[in-house]
Amino acid sequence: MNYGDILLRLAAAVLIGAAIGLDRNLHGKPTGVRTLGLVSLGSALLTMAASDMLTSPTGQVDVSAVSRVIQGLITGIGFLGSGVIIHKAGSERVRGLTTAASIWITAILGVLCGMGSWQIAGIALVIVFLLLLLGKPLERTLQRRWLDKPEQEKRDIELHDE
Repeated sequence: MNYGDILLRLAAAVLIGAAIGLDRNLHGKPTGVRTLGLVSLGSALLTMAASDMLTSPTGQVDVSAVSRVIQGLITGIGFLGSGVIIHKAGSERVRGLTTAASIWITAILGVLCGMGSWQIAGIALVIVFLLLLLGKPLERTLQRRWLDKPEQEKRDIELHDE
C-alpha cells in the first residue's frame, strides 16, 4: 500500500465516523464527531494493520486471520456501545440503543474503509443517514397510527373509569 492509499483510507474513515458523530451530537447524544471519528479511524487502522501484518511472503493475505481480527474488533466495540445504554430502574424505557448501534456501525464502516471497499461503505453510509434522519419520524407515525387509541375511544375509557 502506498502513502496516498493509506491517507485516503484513513481520511475516509475519519470523515464517515465524524459525519455520523455530527448527527448524534446534533441530537444531544453522548457521542459526537470526535468519538465516532476515532472509532472509525481505529477500525480502519486495525483492519489495515491486520491485512499488512498477516500477508505471507508470497503476497497473499491470510483471510481467516484478518477475519478473526475484525471479529475481535466488532466484539470489543460492542462493549464500548454498551456503555451508552441506560435502563431506568422501575421503567420499561431503555435509552442509548441508537447511539450504541451508531458506534457499532461506525466501526464496521471504518473496517470497510480500511479494506478499501468504497462502494459498500458509501452505500451503507447513505442508508445509515436515511435511518437516522427518517427512522424516528417513521416510528412516531406508525405508533400513532397503530398503537395509540383514537381520541374518542380514550375519552370513553376515561368516562367508564371514573
